[in-house]
Amino acid sequence: MIPKNRRPTHPGEILLEEFLKPSGMSQVVLARKMGVPIQRVNTLINGKRDMTAETALLLSGVFRNSPEFWMNLQVACDLYDARQALERAA
Repeated sequence: MIPKNRRPTHPGEILLEEFLKPSGMSQVVLARKMGVPIQRVNTLINGKRDMTAETALLLSGVFRNSPEFWMNLQVACDLYDARQALERAA
């Protein structure tokens, strides 16, 4: 269920708080494991980049979870933003 009173947590924040910090893994190490530039990881964590299907696949390979987990976090944010835009337009 998508919360109506606040924006869902961005996938980048989940990545930082629930995966990187507990494991002690740096953004540089994660980027290296994913085979992507550090900027891609950093902009995702800072909320300046949204989760893409490719990034979800790469993260699921590193953390041994599903790409759907990562994409569902993004979908929740996208649906919230769309609902807010529709309500403002009404």
